[in-house]
Amino acid sequence: MYCRTIFFTLLVWCATGPVLVAQAKSGQLRAGASAVDVSPKQFPVSLRSGKARDKSAIHDPLHARAIVLNDGKTIVALAVLDALGAPPEMLNEAKQIASKKTGIPVDRILISSTHTHSAPPSNRTEGSPGDVAYRKVLIEGLAQAIIQAFENQQTASLGMASHDLPEEVFNRRWFLQPGKMPANPFGKMDIVKMNPGTSPAVLERPAGPVDPELMVLSIQDQKRKPLALLANYALHYVGGIPKRHASADYFGEFARLMPSRLRADQNLVAMMSNGASGDINNIPFLVNRPPREPFEQVRIVASKAADAAYFAYKKIDTHEREITIDMLERKVDLKYRRPSAEEVTSAQKVLALKDQSEIARLPKQAVNYARKVVQAHEREEDSLTVTIQAIRIGEYAIVGIPFETLVEIGLEIKDRSPFARTMVIGLANGRHGYLPTPEQHRLGGYETWLGTNVVQKDASVILTDNLLEMLKDLHQRK
Repeated sequence: MYCRTIFFTLLVWCATGPVLVAQAKSGQLRAGASAVDVSPKQFPVSLRSGKARDKSAIHDPLHARAIVLNDGKTIVALAVLDALGAPPEMLNEAKQIASKKTGIPVDRILISSTHTHSAPPSNRTEGSPGDVAYRKVLIEGLAQAIIQAFENQQTASLGMASHDLPEEVFNRRWFLQPGKMPANPFGKMDIVKMNPGTSPAVLERPAGPVDPELMVLSIQDQKRKPLALLANYALHYVGGIPKRHASADYFGEFARLMPSRLRADQNLVAMMSNGASGDINNIPFLVNRPPREPFEQVRIVASKAADAAYFAYKKIDTHEREITIDMLERKVDLKYRRPSAEEVTSAQKVLALKDQSEIARLPKQAVNYARKVVQAHEREEDSLTVTIQAIRIGEYAIVGIPFETLVEIGLEIKDRSPFARTMVIGLANGRHGYLPTPEQHRLGGYETWLGTNVVQKDASVILTDNLLEMLKDLHQRK
């Protein structure tokens, strides 16, 4: 009988592909998780604080982490990559490899970047050998994390909860005291400024809210032991990393700490995803924080985040086994922003300057943004197609947005979602610059500048409306 069972299983595998073999009974959750080290293997590599010709070192490992969820009808994969922001073309290569090996459809895979600023570039196809080789490391590592998570599937249960951690998130866009606003790179005056320092003589008030909620999606095995945990927090990154050191920032330290918080073994796969944090950082404006040694603030924030995740975990009354999984993906065309004729002429004049004294008198970053204006003017494409996703997990939901999404957008989606809890993941399936609201566009500032933001000014409204439609659709399905 045993041999006949094996023979039948092999026939099913050959006839229908790998995904159906691992399916659970309808409504009975199966889940798997995996973490793969994707630290650079060939050196030197470029880091945000140094070129590839400089000596580079790994302070703590970079990872691709993945969770697979399967209700017997629908199977999805959620992956988090320690990277500044991986582009769609690179992520799609990893998805294709994973899909071919597992049978999980490409449009049922969500991959987000943590936005650590101390990781090598993710998509170099030319340049230094170390940088070019690293692209392959990431693609193979991401695919392997998803494949291993698929292979690790077992009977599981799931719950979701949150706990507020308000003391480590700060809106970095500020109204300033009269007369304190410097000219922007275009020679004009914004209404608000990003990261304006901490002096009360300069600062007036923040230009937007924060989102203190740290949300967790907890998965347990059939013995009710922690199997995986996906957290989400709207904090850009922490930083304080020495030059030429690769690090996963607080995202990696959080993952390292969570097994001890949950009294789990080191097989627990914990991951922290980046929320709607485009205008949120870890600088306590109007407060002079004591100096920190390298990595100290990373450890402080990660420890507090791990504590908050523990408190959220303890709020989950019951991990449910009868869970319905569903997912929608939508391609949305957004118009590229175009500079006015006046802006193009002004940028061309800046780029034509040769006298170093004249260049030195320009506003900060004027030459850099003049190039971006000209590039936007010369761009041949009229629109950018972006991928957004919405996932139903029982009474909970997750959405993915491929931008550095301002916090107001995440708060609105959470507030208007028909689900009990909705996790908003930024930098999902790509990185297309910043996504401000129309109101924040009116105020100006770094996140709204042409070149930092590349799509039409009402793009946030378009994407929010689409995501809420998708969430409504998922919620109405049985």
